[in-house]
Amino acid sequence: MQHLNLSEKEIVLADRNLIEQNCDQLILSEAKTKDIALLVIGDPFAATTHCDVFLRARKMGVNVEVVHNASIFTAIGSTGLQLYRFGQTISLCFWTDTWKPTSAIEKLIANYQIGLHTLCLLDIKVKEQSVENMIRGRDIFEPPRFMTTQEAASQILESLDMVKLPSEYREKIIDVPSTLNENSLCVGVARLGSPTQKIVATSLKEMCSIDLGEPLHSLIVTAKD
Repeated sequence: MQHLNLSEKEIVLADRNLIEQNCDQLILSEAKTKDIALLVIGDPFAATTHCDVFLRARKMGVNVEVVHNASIFTAIGSTGLQLYRFGQTISLCFWTDTWKPTSAIEKLIANYQIGLHTLCLLDIKVKEQSVENMIRGRDIFEPPRFMTTQEAASQILESLDMVKLPSEYREKIIDVPSTLNENSLCVGVARLGSPTQKIVATSLKEMCSIDLGEPLHSLIVTAKD
């Protein structure tokens, strides 16, 4: 494969709106007659959005060549935990005052009950609009936000208490193992694969107060044994 020479190439910053809403018109249609590269962070098929782009391209008759890349799903092996021992990956999103979903925690509990680690991918908010600006059609965006391992650990502990109580959003109360609590071992990682990467193993309670520095962060809740 030839090396890319970007010195004379047009580079367009492809935000979420472009990829999810305008990809067919602005990228795939032109790719029928031009060579266009979509550069992403991590491995292309680690994100459902990129899988969708691939399928749409095939449907439109656009030839696609995939160059795989490093991914958090394999780099997480740097912690010393075996990849074969991981269960379902979960995504933790930023809560609001009126929206605090616990479905991800239910998957974490399911992993824990069968002796598997859980990789928690943490929310990223980039080029997001407030509800008011969306309603008014104003292209004003909120400052970028990256969930930290501190926030993730705190949210997990709060969620573990929430799923023990009745809720209109759940069919039944979730049985949380007694050993899954604030003293459970977790591993926080930051900037994994970079020269400044940081890996810290501690309890969920302690992780709530440990600052791992700049993003990006991920969190692992380890199996009991």
